[in-house]
Amino acid sequence: MSDVLLEAHDLVKHFTVGGTAFRGGGERVHAVDGVSLEVRSGETLGVVGESGCGKSTLGRLLVRLHEPTAGTVRFGGRDITTLSRRQLRPFRRELQMIFQDPYASLNPRKRVAQILADPFRIHGQLSGAELRRRVRELLEIVGLSPDHVNRYPHEFSGGQRQRIGVARALALNPKLIVADEPVSALDVSIQAQVINLLDDLQDEFDLTYVFIAHDLGVVHHVSDRIAVMYLGVVMEVGPSDELFLHPVHPYTEALLSAIPAIEGEQEEIRRERIVLEGEVPSPVAPPAGCRFHTRGRYATEICSVERPPLVDHGGGRFAACHHPLDAKGDAR
Repeated sequence: MSDVLLEAHDLVKHFTVGGTAFRGGGERVHAVDGVSLEVRSGETLGVVGESGCGKSTLGRLLVRLHEPTAGTVRFGGRDITTLSRRQLRPFRRELQMIFQDPYASLNPRKRVAQILADPFRIHGQLSGAELRRRVRELLEIVGLSPDHVNRYPHEFSGGQRQRIGVARALALNPKLIVADEPVSALDVSIQAQVINLLDDLQDEFDLTYVFIAHDLGVVHHVSDRIAVMYLGVVMEVGPSDELFLHPVHPYTEALLSAIPAIEGEQEEIRRERIVLEGEVPSPVAPPAGCRFHTRGRYATEICSVERPPLVDHGGGRFAACHHPLDAKGDAR
């Protein structure tokens, strides 16, 4: 797990909203603003944060579904940031994505057989009887009946549709899958089934995941390491258990305090509820200095002036904070 499979360096993505195609103008949304992280082969990197923090945009940047405004993405040691569509095609087979809405991500006019066969046709792999056999095999792998090949997406439940999305992502034997909130649209009981499926598939096919979610409890359960995002930047990165028990950044501490306590839970995991005051600033005009200083309870003058770098706190822990927490949860 020490080998870096994918690496992002100073990734930036700004969207222009308003204005017109002819006159230009409009405002710039700072969706992702200088994110650097690495994904190691065979691990699950969780990416967590509030809605609108840029985590889904980051996931799309990592697989080149969005073109970055600035920064680089390296996969397997090669810079794929500026590759053309034709040059990127071989990497498409190794970089796949599972989307949040299992219905919107499937073509309602196509049967399951067509949906799962498309990746092979696009990349010129398999045909005829061999293709039909592979499609049925994919359905079996994700726990669906091969007899469902002639059904349309609307004939399945939400959990079954997400399994079809997983099968499509697996079709070309990828090395890395970005799962963009793959269970948030599902019932709680179905969420557990899909998470267990992804876990089993990772072991069986030696997959690497980037698992995006807003639920820190779910991310802690599935991830080896976690990256916490806020307003387009990474606040903290660290091993899952260590980050969960001893957060370094005050924002991570606040997120963890929102997880409901479970009866019989270890005492060190139970936390005092921290209610963040104020609203999340607009990504159109993010605050200067630390993005979190307008809501941080330990913020001082330097927080509003100087943007803190992502500093190594030892043991694989990194945090971008002028006043990091110690082991007791006190600001330094």
